Amino acid sequence: MPHSENGQDDGDMVRQEAWNWVLRLTSGEATKADLSDLEKWCALSPRHADAFVEANGRWQSFGPALENMAHRKSAELSVVKTKSARPVLGRRAFLSGALAASVAGGVFIAVRPPLGLWPSATELAADYRTATGEQRRIALADTGTVEMNTRTSLNLNADPVGIDRIDLIAGEAAFSTRAKAVAVTAGKGRVTADAANFSVRCDGPDVSVTCVKGEIEVVLQGSAMTLRQNQQIAYAANGFGLLTDVEAAMVTGWRDGELYFRDVPLSHVIDEVNRYRVGHIFLMNGNLGQRRYTARFKLDRLETVVTQLEAAFGARVTKLPGAVIIIS
Repeated sequence: MPHSENGQDDGDMVRQEAWNWVLRLTSGEATKADLSDLEKWCALSPRHADAFVEANGRWQSFGPALENMAHRKSAELSVVKTKSARPVLGRRAFLSGALAASVAGGVFIAVRPPLGLWPSATELAADYRTATGEQRRIALADTGTVEMNTRTSLNLNADPVGIDRIDLIAGEAAFSTRAKAVAVTAGKGRVTADAANFSVRCDGPDVSVTCVKGEIEVVLQGSAMTLRQNQQIAYAANGFGLLTDVEAAMVTGWRDGELYFRDVPLSHVIDEVNRYRVGHIFLMNGNLGQRRYTARFKLDRLETVVTQLEAAFGARVTKLPGAVIIIS
């Protein structure tokens, strides 16, 4: 990894290298050689290991939010790029600047973002947030409840006629409504219900909605879909996906402290588990990632996931500081 030579002291240089390692790992471009180099880098001294733990921890705290902002900013800047010859910051430069600014400022995001490339801390301050592995229940006046899953943020408002309006910024939440209407905005769409149970998951521009009980309506760009019990629809900015039948109890198993997987790629399992644990599991074996897998895990015992993968597939596991695990 490149070393900083701009007058920083040794501690700053080590922290910068640690940030670069985290960005490399989360870029999707890391190689087995990179992982070997990272293991050696962490072993150079306790300061190196501690710096990696700190950088990885900060990424876990707000990396997903920065990723969403990076995607949005890239879309906005792509339009600017067609009108201007000025260079446009890429994902890596954007995230590196954001991460550095947050560490330097000692806060979630710098109060004065450099170049205005992302919203300020005030703009990002959601009414309700959950940390990694945290779940939270919110009571809605006269309408029911909201159960927030891990790494979820949302805003809650009531319009003049009394309808609870919820803006799901990121993450996943389950909603239970009674007689009073509720409207949930996620991505470019909106979900409305009068008396139903449903869940909504928002991963950047991609949203999935599952009806657990009753009937709900999903509206996207003037088109509407009606979902009934055990039906699911996914959508993005370009439109709806296919309406599918699902086992809603499995989709919302996290409410009961469990994750269900049925004949899905192992890469999907790892991605899901990473949402719930501090640190990160990196799967570096593409062939292993394509293997189909069926399993059920307790959220309070996710350490068994790696043990099972070692036993079932003979996977090679490397553990690094900061609860980072490499599977190859």
